[in-house]
Amino acid sequence: MKTLKTLTAALLLSASAASMAQADTIRFWTTEEQPERLAKQQEIADAFKEETGNEVQVIPVTESELGTRATAAFAAGDLPDVIYLTVQYVLPWAEAGILDAEINDEIVNDLGIDTFAPGAIEMAQFEGMTAAVPVDGWTQMIIYRKDLFDEAGLAPPDSYENIAAAIEALHNPPEMYGFVAATKIDENFMSQVLEHVFLANGVTPVDEDGFKPLDEAKTIEVLDFYKTLADASPEGELYWQQSRALYFDGKAAMIIWSPFILDELAGLRDSAPPTINDDPTSTKLAQMTDVVTTFSGPSNPDGAAWADIRYLGVTADATNLDVAADFIKFSMDEGYMNTLSMAPEGKFPVRRGTADEPSKFVDEWATLPVGVDRKAPLADLYPEETVQKIVTGLETANRWGVKEGQLALASKMINSQIINQVVREYIDGEISGEEAVEKLNSELSGIN
Repeated sequence: MKTLKTLTAALLLSASAASMAQADTIRFWTTEEQPERLAKQQEIADAFKEETGNEVQVIPVTESELGTRATAAFAAGDLPDVIYLTVQYVLPWAEAGILDAEINDEIVNDLGIDTFAPGAIEMAQFEGMTAAVPVDGWTQMIIYRKDLFDEAGLAPPDSYENIAAAIEALHNPPEMYGFVAATKIDENFMSQVLEHVFLANGVTPVDEDGFKPLDEAKTIEVLDFYKTLADASPEGELYWQQSRALYFDGKAAMIIWSPFILDELAGLRDSAPPTINDDPTSTKLAQMTDVVTTFSGPSNPDGAAWADIRYLGVTADATNLDVAADFIKFSMDEGYMNTLSMAPEGKFPVRRGTADEPSKFVDEWATLPVGVDRKAPLADLYPEETVQKIVTGLETANRWGVKEGQLALASKMINSQIINQVVREYIDGEISGEEAVEKLNSELSGIN
């Protein structure tokens, strides 16, 4: 018996050693480098190791340095196995060979391409493949006073026409402004809002070949609409701060903002409390609020949502494709709620569920706590239909230049603030619509 026990122990030891020998270590670059977010990602890595035996080294990379670091690592043949990246890198890196588009496409199909938000998939299309795996994202939103809309019998502000009608009915300064438009030309906030407004009417300054002259008729529709917003706003240089302050004070019917306002609206952040009443922790304003993520212009009935999407991608230098792919699948399935819980108000689930449970991840995401000084799930703060609207913007997610492979050029155009300047000249009555379009085309054509 002693000999049998010894033999059994030796066999077990041998099997354990073989298992250890087969275990692998992969490297994972992430731009989510805040300590609490790194801790969440380490939890995912630890759970993956416990399930598979494979180790993941979580390596923080500053987002502003990601492009140069990846390019240098690619040249040296030293890319990590997996990278968490922003949408602007997906297509250029697929074309350059930094991402392994084939394996990433396989991952998406193994998880079920129909379980992802179509907009996030479309923004990553490269030669018939999904070049990276959509993870999370957020969409810009029209925040509006649903109680006032309901009282006035107004349709939701999901089109130029409906927004203009709501302004006509609700604009009554100084008690209530119909809108708070972004008019401060040196603020990125104005650039972001304007891109959304242009996208809504199907207007873009780029195509597959680079600069594309703006369509005069469609662009004048955009300019006229933005003037309507500006005319319904207070005077002065307006950006995110004034729009939030006026809405929180109950003096704005509509604003455009990111979803990072959602916890503040509900009185969960002491540094930015709602002031509509005397209780800075009140959820009253949140209960009177609804959102629109996709809205349309007269020349684009389907509308669009401005979105920021993040992706996971296996790289060309991955040492073990199977382990890298399994880690991404784990992060998008068993570990998905941990992934989203880093900042639920700004990390919408781009994978909505599984084939068997189509809304599984959206439903679970709605129960994740948001807030800073106090915490509560979005599902406790907003009606179910509002929570659903928050994530449906990912269906029509868009950005200038993504589908055309010209995001870098479009970004230069936006960052030049030329669009802000010309739009401001138009809404101030300094130039005509035709002059504005001509000036935009002249200035934007010189950017490369």
